[in-house]
Amino acid sequence: MKVLLYPEYLQLEIADQSEPIPGEGEVLLRVAACGICGSELEAFKKQSPRRVPPLVMGHEFCGVIERVGPGVRSLTNGERVVSHSLFGCGECARCARGDSHLCARRQLFGMNRAGAFAEYVTAPEKCLVAWPEPLSAEAASLAEPLANGVHVVGLTRQLNPSIVVILGAGPIGLLSQQAFQCLSSADVVVADLIQERLNVASALGAKHIINVCREDLLAEVFRLTGGEGADLVVDAVGSGLSKKQALAATRPGGTAVWIGLHENTVAIDSHEVTLAERRVQGSYAASLDELKLAVDLLATGQVDGSWIKTFPLLEGVEAFRRMLSAQGDNIKGVLLPA
Repeated sequence: MKVLLYPEYLQLEIADQSEPIPGEGEVLLRVAACGICGSELEAFKKQSPRRVPPLVMGHEFCGVIERVGPGVRSLTNGERVVSHSLFGCGECARCARGDSHLCARRQLFGMNRAGAFAEYVTAPEKCLVAWPEPLSAEAASLAEPLANGVHVVGLTRQLNPSIVVILGAGPIGLLSQQAFQCLSSADVVVADLIQERLNVASALGAKHIINVCREDLLAEVFRLTGGEGADLVVDAVGSGLSKKQALAATRPGGTAVWIGLHENTVAIDSHEVTLAERRVQGSYAASLDELKLAVDLLATGQVDGSWIKTFPLLEGVEAFRRMLSAQGDNIKGVLLPA
């Protein structure tokens, strides 16, 4: 089978590999579509030790079951499924309390097991949900990143925010925007450096957009909120600067959610947290139920994925490099192996 291989740091190539064999409780999927995640772009660019080559990346995918392995009970050949990006051990305290996405022994496709930048991939039965008709493959591949946005909504529901500011109009930012628009009554403000991305956010229903190259982010947020700051600010960039900005743009008593993973270490003024009772909330991945909800939002047309770009798997190197450039409307690339 053909794969987009990450053979060594800073290199990508189309290669041939043997078709994988499903193990106990697993199925073999013919991959229909797999999205290129920003975390993969960052890992490639920064030679991250979290993704060590040689490796086939890809964790945002859907496909058709080609063969079921031993012990599979609920799935059969020919079924269309969407996969979660990860799965827990099912035995630890975190899994027992429903936090399998936080399992210390979790496995992530394209990190510590083979991913779906390939014609075929194996996946455990327990991390698959139904892929309904007539949802397209490229739209179905958005379910996993959309579930990240659904998860942020769930983590912050108790705030009942009237205004949510999202920093970054990349894939996670735009999908978080749509999750809030679907699942809350909040007005959503989106900020970014690139006007083409902000145009997409506006077309998707953002109440306001802020081009931080032309406007002062904090001044605009304060103007829109009567000088208070936003109830909730979601940092979908994850740089040291954006994490600080997220905190500074949050009102006293409000919450800044850090979901972006661009930079790890950042120095903050702890008085901004303590004296104003602001909260900093981390957000990582999603639950299986949130993935199911994301699939439903896509299948019912409540979330728009028309802004993505699709590429044949054999053009995967070019697709990956175009998304790395982050120019203009190159926001999200999806590989189609079929």
